Amino acid sequence: MTKISSLAVAILLGLCLLVAPAQAQLARTFVSSLGNDANDCGRLTPCRTFQRAHDQTLALGEITVLDPGGYGAVTITKGISIINDGVGEAGVLVSGGLAGITINAPATHAVTLRGVTIKGIGFGGGRGILFNSGGALTVENCTIRNLDGIGEGITFLGATGVLTVTSTTITDNSQTGINILPIGPGTPAKVTAVIDHVGLYNNGTIGLDVNGGSADGGKVNVTVVDSVAAKNGFGGFEAVSASGKAIATLSLFRSVANSNASPGIRSLGTNSAIVVSASIIQFNGQGWQATGFGQIFSYGDNVVSLNDTEQGPMPLASKQ
Repeated sequence: MTKISSLAVAILLGLCLLVAPAQAQLARTFVSSLGNDANDCGRLTPCRTFQRAHDQTLALGEITVLDPGGYGAVTITKGISIINDGVGEAGVLVSGGLAGITINAPATHAVTLRGVTIKGIGFGGGRGILFNSGGALTVENCTIRNLDGIGEGITFLGATGVLTVTSTTITDNSQTGINILPIGPGTPAKVTAVIDHVGLYNNGTIGLDVNGGSADGGKVNVTVVDSVAAKNGFGGFEAVSASGKAIATLSLFRSVANSNASPGIRSLGTNSAIVVSASIIQFNGQGWQATGFGQIFSYGDNVVSLNDTEQGPMPLASKQ
C-alpha cells in the first residue's frame, strides 16, 4: 500500500480550493432586512444590502426587495433595475457628503429605480441620486428628501443620456430638487429628460434646474408634465445657459409653480428658452423672469396671477 504524506494531502486540498467555483451571478437577486451579505442573493438566500445584490446580479438583471428595511448606498456600474413594488419602505440613508445611489454605467446601459426612499440624516449629506454616466436613468415612485450639504435630490451630470422621473417626490433638500447639468468640456451635450407627476417641494434653491452651461455645445431638452414646484427657496423651474454652451430648453405643460421665493419660472442666458402652456404660476415672489437674453414662450393659456411682482416683460408668442 502506498502511503500519502501529510504534505501531499495539504497540496491536494490547496489545489481543490484554488479551482473551487466562485458564486455565479444571477439574472434576478433579492434583498431582505433578514438577509446576509454572505449569501448568494437567491430567493431563499437573500442578501442584506443593495451593493452586495448589485455585485451578484448580471448586467440587465434585476434586484427585488422582499420586505421593508434599510439597504445602504450603492454604486451602479451596469444596466440594472432595483424594484420595490409595495412591500414597504426600501430605504437608503445618506450622510458625509456622499450619494445614496451613484450611477457609473456604460453608455449603452439603462438603470431603473422603483419604490426607493433616499433620506439625508445630517452630517453633510450629499446627493440622493448622482448620475455620472449611462444610457438612461428611470426613477419611478421614489421619495428623496432631507439632503443637506451639497443637498441635491437628483444630480444628472452625464454629457449624454435620457432621464425619466415619474410619480416621485423630492422635498426638503438644502439646494436643488433636480439638477440637470451635463458636464462635457469639448463634448456637445445630448440629454433628454421627461419629468412627469413629480413634486418638488421646499428645496433650498430651485425645484428643477436645467443648465447647459457646463457643456460645449449640444442640447439639453427637458419636458415637464403634470408636476409641481412649490415653496422652494429661490425659484420653481429654471433654464440656464450661455452663448457657446449647450442650448437648454425647458417645456412646461399642465404644471404649477406656486409660492416660490422668487420667480416661478426663469430663463437665464442667451442659450436658454422655456415654453409654457396650460400651467399655473401663482403666489411666487415673481411670476416669470427672462434675463440675460433668455427667452420664455407662452401659448397664452396660462394662469399667471397673485405673484408679489406679476412678471417681467411679457413672454414671446410661441410658434404653433
